[in-house]
Amino acid sequence: MTDYSLGQIDIVFILIYFAVVMFIGVKVGSKHKDAQDYFLAGRSMIWPFVGISLFASNISSTTLVGLSGSAYSTGISVFNYEWMASVVLVFFAIFLLPIYLNSKIYTMPEYLERRFDVRSRYYFSGVTLIGNILIDTAGALFAGGILLKLIFPAFELWEIIFVLSIAAGIYTIVGGLKAVIYTDAIQTVLILIGAIAITVIAYNKAGGWDAIQAATDPEALSLIRPADDPSMPWTGLLFGVPVLGFYFWCTNQFMVQRVLSAKNNQHGRWGLLLAGALKLPVLFLMVFPGTIARILYPDIESPNLVYPTLIFELLPVGLKGLVVAGILAALMSSIDSTLHSASTLVTMDFVSKAKPDLTSKQLMKVGRLTAFIFMLAAAAWAPYIEKFGSLFEYLQQVLAYIAPPVVSVFILGALYKGMTANAAFYSFMLSLALSVSMLIAQGAGVVDIHFLHVAGLLFAIAMVTGIVISLIEKQPLSEDKQAYTWSPAQFRQEMQDEARLPLYQNYIFLSVVLLAVTTALVVAFA
Repeated sequence: MTDYSLGQIDIVFILIYFAVVMFIGVKVGSKHKDAQDYFLAGRSMIWPFVGISLFASNISSTTLVGLSGSAYSTGISVFNYEWMASVVLVFFAIFLLPIYLNSKIYTMPEYLERRFDVRSRYYFSGVTLIGNILIDTAGALFAGGILLKLIFPAFELWEIIFVLSIAAGIYTIVGGLKAVIYTDAIQTVLILIGAIAITVIAYNKAGGWDAIQAATDPEALSLIRPADDPSMPWTGLLFGVPVLGFYFWCTNQFMVQRVLSAKNNQHGRWGLLLAGALKLPVLFLMVFPGTIARILYPDIESPNLVYPTLIFELLPVGLKGLVVAGILAALMSSIDSTLHSASTLVTMDFVSKAKPDLTSKQLMKVGRLTAFIFMLAAAAWAPYIEKFGSLFEYLQQVLAYIAPPVVSVFILGALYKGMTANAAFYSFMLSLALSVSMLIAQGAGVVDIHFLHVAGLLFAIAMVTGIVISLIEKQPLSEDKQAYTWSPAQFRQEMQDEARLPLYQNYIFLSVVLLAVTTALVVAFA
């Protein structure tokens, strides 16, 4: 039976961490002057902070608890979500980043209004808010609650989740995006220290690579699975995973908001590529420990308990507290990110539209109040996630139904000048009807389709719908909307500018290197 107790020095480390992030939140928040400072850190962030913040915000909800648990249950194929991120981020850097940054938008729904019309903006704002609160924030609170419930069994899960939400909410509400990004940098260091320590100790205790291979089913050590695989069919990898990855990295407000804070296009692109590079070691630091745990601890009751078990079984006093602080840091990073992005969406997509006479300072106050309300809503929903089984499955399955039409509309909007406002809106409406129908049919047992296949199917239907309606309407793109589509001419000019830079600053060269390393890693574990 695993002993989940902490020593005094462990608790000291955790308290020091919380004190530091609270101080940063209050200190940075006292310097905010207007909405741009609060929501986008004054558009002044340099690339290391952009990249590290992207990585830190992502790993909370889908890595530490979720990935290790899924690797324990099904093997390393769950890493396909991680390496796909590097491919998606290269696409983001080349095609979407110049559109987003040059247009000076605050939110992703705002882009849809400028490219199409207000109908698409309001639809996507609503979808994003639901996703941020019910999926991202609530998922992170649930993961943190699981860990702390093991340490403090006398408390109810909902009580622990409430305390976590208050702690994350304070420095997010006061500090804004700049505080979130700065604390993300600290959190990433703690997360990586803990992940490296657990990986090295678990690897050695299992007897090294030869012993791990001998004791593990070969299929569990392969990234590419058969088409009928229940966890990651290769068809789902090909058609579903890219859709979920694009939604998460390229359209999700709480991720893209970090990119929007970049001081210029170069810093934004370097930050994206840094985040893509940081995703690759996840295979060794966060996926393999879950697979190794199948050898060391074959009787763990729930996938959600795998990473906590590794911490408390393997690490000594002191280091244990540091790693627990790292996990809480990761979870807090996701919570602060989603709360802040949700408040940005409500403030800039709804309140500022309804009350255009509000000053920038008044909008900042609205954002803080909204973050507080959403903090309470996420805390109320989080305990119910336990009914869905694995945290990672909960996150990915919900995304499979809401992401595809969004991805379709953003891709066509950015790359297809003929895409019309009606085509975008009716793609959303048709996909919404199909998603609800498929959820009902799946729940009733009428159909049984893997969620990754659902994502690919809904994406294809949305793409066809958008293109067909656009071809029927045949409306030329107005001059004022040209800035919201990708320009081949601008890209050629960028290529000429990049050619004058040294290779270590040329984002095209860096993108090629990142894709080459990603390919080599996938081939090695195919």
